[in-house]
Amino acid sequence: MEYLHRAIEDIVKSSEQTFKIVLVTGARQTGKSTLLSRVFPDRRSISFDDQFLEEQATDNPEMFLMLNEPPVTMDEVQRVPNLFRYLKMECDKDEKKGKYCLSGSQPFKLMEYASDSLAGRVSIIEMSTLSLREIMGDTFVEPFLPTIDYIKRRQLTAKKPDNIWEIIHRGGYPALLEKEMDWQRYFASYVKTYLERDVRELSAVHDLDAFRKFMIACAARTGEMLNYSNIAGEIGKDADTVKNWISILEASGIIYILEPYTASVLKRAIRTPKLYFRDTGLAAYLTRWLTPETLANGAMSGAFFETFVISEILKSYSNRGLDYRYFVSYYRGKDKKKMSEDDSGRESEIDFIIEENGILYPLEIKKTGAVKADMTSAFTILDKIEDKKRGMGAVICMCPQPGALRENVLQIPVWYI
Repeated sequence: MEYLHRAIEDIVKSSEQTFKIVLVTGARQTGKSTLLSRVFPDRRSISFDDQFLEEQATDNPEMFLMLNEPPVTMDEVQRVPNLFRYLKMECDKDEKKGKYCLSGSQPFKLMEYASDSLAGRVSIIEMSTLSLREIMGDTFVEPFLPTIDYIKRRQLTAKKPDNIWEIIHRGGYPALLEKEMDWQRYFASYVKTYLERDVRELSAVHDLDAFRKFMIACAARTGEMLNYSNIAGEIGKDADTVKNWISILEASGIIYILEPYTASVLKRAIRTPKLYFRDTGLAAYLTRWLTPETLANGAMSGAFFETFVISEILKSYSNRGLDYRYFVSYYRGKDKKKMSEDDSGRESEIDFIIEENGILYPLEIKKTGAVKADMTSAFTILDKIEDKKRGMGAVICMCPQPGALRENVLQIPVWYI
């Protein structure tokens, strides 16, 4: 398989020159070890998939590091949590940079290990599945923001895909770029490996069949508000079990939980987070949408388009080494759209909000190519927040080119993300 340039390569290279340790995290099979071997071809590489090496590092971590002097790359490091304390001691012996490059497929657990033991010594970089930019060979690296300046720069390199639904359906796992790779067989193997390896490592889940049903139930709810009781009723488990299992999917990079925007002035805002699958291909496999055509025309097409758009926006930030978790959100509630309006009692929603420099950028996401200004009427709710300014808003959609919908609101094609 021909190597595809990854957007985070320069971030990994610069981090190796400024930090003692580089840690690349992300879901299974996103290309972490391939990236590190490509960027640092002269480093010796160790994988803790090798049971002998895992046992050595677990039983005698100090001796293991003596036998494996830096610079070295270590893969699947979540298997050897005892090693992190000794990596800290090794790093503190001198001021050399780039001593260790680590990777692993349980992002939250790795971030916890690194934060506890390696604070100030490690650069943590999230690696996602392939972005639309990467698939299209687009070298644009700027994080998405719905502004005129962004659009002007973006239009210089933006490439329209022949069939966006084919990309949404196939997903972004690198192995699926090979034409010979069968989509159903790939994901069948992926889910089996994920259940038998990651799920068992993260939690003592004994009923893997029930967990698979749980994954299917979550995929069927991508883009929806998270309702533990509803999922529990469908799979025959209690709500506490569902909460625990949600944390497993999140910790292993399978789903993303989007928190609601909250402010004291928004007294009628819903406080429930929303669930999104990080990869639309995996979600399509689990929910049995077996072709791009059936997905594009099916009942879940809107949810999948929204999931894809939000995933692409998040990738545009993580591929620059930015932690987006604390400046993205959504709004849903019954607050008045304007201070002078009568309260109709109807619910309004803003699909996605990006906060930057005290400015809130609201987004609506529509799979249609013909959008209307009234689709963005909920944006004015943000004007009630006195200590923040509402910035340019946009509808991300299938329109052929960017343009103005009304004052301070754009329409932006999905391939401009």
